[in-house]
Amino acid sequence: MPPAADPADGAPTAAPATAPAAAPVADPSGPGAGTGAGADTDLAPPLTARQAERRRRILRTATALAARGGYEAVQMREVAEGAQVALGTLYRYFPSKVHLLVAVMLEQLRGLQEQVRRHPPTEPEPALRVAEALTRAFHALQREPLLAEAMVRALSFADRSVSAEVDQVSVATGRLILDAIGQSEPPTETQRAAVRVIEHTWHAALVAWLSGRASIAEVRADLHTAAGLLTRP
Repeated sequence: MPPAADPADGAPTAAPATAPAAAPVADPSGPGAGTGAGADTDLAPPLTARQAERRRRILRTATALAARGGYEAVQMREVAEGAQVALGTLYRYFPSKVHLLVAVMLEQLRGLQEQVRRHPPTEPEPALRVAEALTRAFHALQREPLLAEAMVRALSFADRSVSAEVDQVSVATGRLILDAIGQSEPPTETQRAAVRVIEHTWHAALVAWLSGRASIAEVRADLHTAAGLLTRP
């Protein structure tokens, strides 16, 4: 359910002792049925224009804080102050910092997906197109390593209460991969299975790079290897 309309975002209120149990607001900007590897979880009613703008301010503020200082720099009170919303309002949109940063990652992935749609990969083979698109996405995250670290940490800290938001991240990653393939017909079951493996490889490669266990060259090689699954019958 979307948060109740806030009559006035005044001075921040005191943070609740524990985050509210209500689910965070679904993102109305996400696509509908689409061609993703899983079902879309954006099932909540759309936000009002005012609510949507408030949510965008919150995400922009959290993104800027994470880009400057990583996971630890994203403090809910600072996010509320930067977004000019009451702290209680922030918790109605995002019950915890993990919910908030997973939503930031979803926004980043949807932006990368839009870039792929505007400038599709040009390689002749589907596997090469997917590898190029994921390499582009990786380089985009590489330009903001503290932001990438914050988003990945949030994903790894996510528990069952964040499962719907994590599923949205998975769906967005799958859509990015399928958009890179560029075929007009729906994916086959074999392609869907390959997309799931590619998605897992991409996230694992990102974690390995952030922790210093993999070089850029190794990440690129792993992405090409995983994308090669698309060529299997």
